[in-house]
Amino acid sequence: MINAVGRDIPEEVLKATGKEVFKGAYAYDDHEYTKAAPKVHAVCDPKRSKVVESIHEALVKCGIKDGMTLSFHHHFREGDYVVNMVMEEVHKMGIKDITICASSLGKANDPIVPYIEDGTITGIESSGVRGKIGEAISTGRLKKLAIMRSHGGRVRAVESGETHIDIAFIGAPTCDDYGNMRANGGKSDCGVLSYAVVDAEYADKVVAVTDCLVPFPNIPASISMIHVDYVCVVDAIGDPKKIASGAAKPTTDVRKIMMADYCTQFVINTPYFKEGFSYQTGVGGASIASTISLGKIMEERGIHMGLGLGGITTPMCNLLAKGLVNKLVDTQDFDMGAIESIKSNPNHIEISASEYANPFNKGAYVNKLDFVILASLEVDVNFNCNVVVGSDGMITGAQGGHPDTAAGAKCTIVIAPLLQGRIPAICTNVTTVTTPGETVDVVITDYGIAINPRRQDLIECMKDVDLPFCTIEELRDKAYAIVGEPDPVQFDDRVVGVIEARDGTIIDVVRKIKDFEF
Repeated sequence: MINAVGRDIPEEVLKATGKEVFKGAYAYDDHEYTKAAPKVHAVCDPKRSKVVESIHEALVKCGIKDGMTLSFHHHFREGDYVVNMVMEEVHKMGIKDITICASSLGKANDPIVPYIEDGTITGIESSGVRGKIGEAISTGRLKKLAIMRSHGGRVRAVESGETHIDIAFIGAPTCDDYGNMRANGGKSDCGVLSYAVVDAEYADKVVAVTDCLVPFPNIPASISMIHVDYVCVVDAIGDPKKIASGAAKPTTDVRKIMMADYCTQFVINTPYFKEGFSYQTGVGGASIASTISLGKIMEERGIHMGLGLGGITTPMCNLLAKGLVNKLVDTQDFDMGAIESIKSNPNHIEISASEYANPFNKGAYVNKLDFVILASLEVDVNFNCNVVVGSDGMITGAQGGHPDTAAGAKCTIVIAPLLQGRIPAICTNVTTVTTPGETVDVVITDYGIAINPRRQDLIECMKDVDLPFCTIEELRDKAYAIVGEPDPVQFDDRVVGVIEARDGTIIDVVRKIKDFEF
């Protein structure tokens, strides 16, 4: 069945998932549903201890059995230890057919791939995957369909009951013996626990995993004791030094700095750049550079940002410290500067992922964005974006908040180099659609800037601005003229993954890479 972005979704996938095809970014506005509820085992006896001696004991007390869904958060990014230690114990116990529902999975979790191959893990629901797990899914080694959701889409799935979590394991930098968890303190700071809030509220059993047990009460808590069944103390839950990895760093790349300057000039020439504007940027080098250059102009003109949102980096915290931002509202900290900022600055505030981006609540923060600055692996001539599947067909990224913020912001800007190595980033059709083009307003490359024809208002306000504007087709043609039009990736008929739109419909599928040897 053809969906709203022109993708043919196989009938067998719709039947297997019980899903509908994507109908448009705002098709479910005013949707009504009843929230799900977890099973709650009351703790009335004040003498009952929540502290367990090991992950093994936690699993036993939680009633681990075949076919369960276990959840995890990824605030430690490439420094995460919790997923691996829990799944190692599950494997030792001989438990099979586990579904992992994680806010994201990265290269730090490569050690769980053998558990996919032996049937310990048969399902994965995540914002995305990187490393060997992505390779395992792309080559057909996961038994069930992998489900890829945005951060807002994950919360929606859990709150609506579409995904039911049996046991949530939450890595907590500090925790008391009754389960009050904070994201700061001890040796494993991660800044916030935003993604784990929905897990704590909706899972049947919740295990706080900490390497720093502190005196009761550990307040103000990111996650309250009222949601926690057990507390397990381990040697280490993660390595904070590996939070700031990969893309989450400033750039010295001349092309990226040029694109950042283009972005800044575009932003300041829109009607949305005014006192009190709201703003979010991704963690790509060009996006971070655009924050730095925008800050300089804000300072020169005396313009203040009312709200900075989303995953937070040091440059945003620096603007807050200078008084150029009124509030930073935080769902993930991408470096140590951001982690330190939220400890000390009262205007740097933790929120839940539902408050951030859930499309099925009564209004999330993303809906109040003026600007969002994003990156993309590919953008096609219909402005559809792909942030999950690489040009080789391998799952290598995550939706994150990309579709959520694009749908919410008044002005969505995607920064992408014309070429990713020798591969065109601007193309006729993206490999996989993760963010629909109707929500993308501007594409900025090192060879020019294209405004979505849907946004005639932005085209009009840029008519006298000295920037290299062109059409998206012209950008595509420039890329093909330089490196040629690439041959399409060869896939099997077998579908190995589903890309959900944030409302839970299917925007695209991921097929097994053809004849891949591993």
